[in-house]
This record gives sequence, C-alpha cells and structure tokens, in this order.
Amino acid sequence: MSSLNDPAVAACLARLHDAAGRDRARRGELSAHERDDESLTRMGSLYLAVSRAEGRLLYLLARGSGAKYIVEFGASFGVSTTYLAAAARDNGGRLVTTEAHPDKCAATHAVLAEAGLGRVATLLEGDARETLADAEPGIGCVFLDGWKGMYLPMLELLRPKLAEGALVVADNIDHSGARPYADHVRTADEFVSHSLGKIEVSCYTPGS
Repeated sequence: MSSLNDPAVAACLARLHDAAGRDRARRGELSAHERDDESLTRMGSLYLAVSRAEGRLLYLLARGSGAKYIVEFGASFGVSTTYLAAAARDNGGRLVTTEAHPDKCAATHAVLAEAGLGRVATLLEGDARETLADAEPGIGCVFLDGWKGMYLPMLELLRPKLAEGALVVADNIDHSGARPYADHVRTADEFVSHSLGKIEVSCYTPGS
C-alpha cells in the first residue's frame, strides 16, 4: 500500500491543503509589492505550498525512481515534505529536508509527527548552504522549493553528492530568480531536463 493511503498521512495532507487553500485566498488580497515571493518566504508568513497534483507528482517521481536518499530545499510548513517522506518510507529510505524559518521548522516537526513519518525524515534547521554542506553522497532525488535565487548554488553544492541518474525537481521555475538555474540544467551536458508546467525535472547524467 502506498503511504499516501495511510489514514494518518491522508488526514494530515487534507488538513494541510485546506490550510494552504485559505492561505492562497489571503495571499491574493496582498498588494503586488507584498506578494514578492522572496520576501514572504524569508518572513515565513505564508504556506507557498505545492498543490495536491504537484504533491502527487513529487511522490510519483521520488517513489518511481526508487530513491532511498531524498533531499529537500525548503520545507516551509511541511506539505511537500509529507509527500516526499511518504515516498522515502515506501522506498525503504529517508528524507533530509531543510528550513530556515523557526516557525516553519516547528510546524514541519509537528506535521511529520502527525503523519507518522518522523522516523524517516530529518529536518535540518538553518541556512541550507551550511546544513547541507556535509550531505552524504548517494542522493537519489532532490526537490528545490526554497529561495529561488538559491536554486543554482544549491545544485552546485549538492552535485558532487548526486547518484548517477538522480532526479532534481525544481518548483516555480517560471520565477525570475530561478532563471540562472533553468538556463543551466537545460544546457548542461550532465543533465537531461524537461519542464512540466512550472516544475522542471532534470536527470543527472554525468559522463553522457
């Protein structure tokens, strides 16, 4: 059985998506200046979460690739984290996720406990450039959903630790801050990349 069908996981995701939906409505009332994604992310005031469809896609990519070591940049309030942790559990593996904002860290810890996924997921609190500096090799799947301007630096940080064939998934690829990352994975010889709406999926193919 998929962990997405686990009653605790399903109930947790239903609650999170409901909260994120109310949050999106509140976000729509903000001025254009206040809706700057980078500022809101750094303040930790909004969910900025993946949708149900995007979450299920994340699960399918991580689960289908058989990744036993998954890394996430930007847990926020734990929505995408729950999907990835479910895939990690089903693959017999683990998830390492990151978040800088203290309130979001507290929320994600609570979410993982609520969903019963705490044993397969580790949350690293603080600047991901520091917390992931000593990441172990063999990463099979990466999800980038933090500060968009950090996508390329995070890829460069983690690239030596990627397993051959690893998937790197980046959300909000249409954001201007993600442009350097998008340009890189779409042209670099060591990646095969494809856009699925606002999500970029890249496969690490060193030596190809």
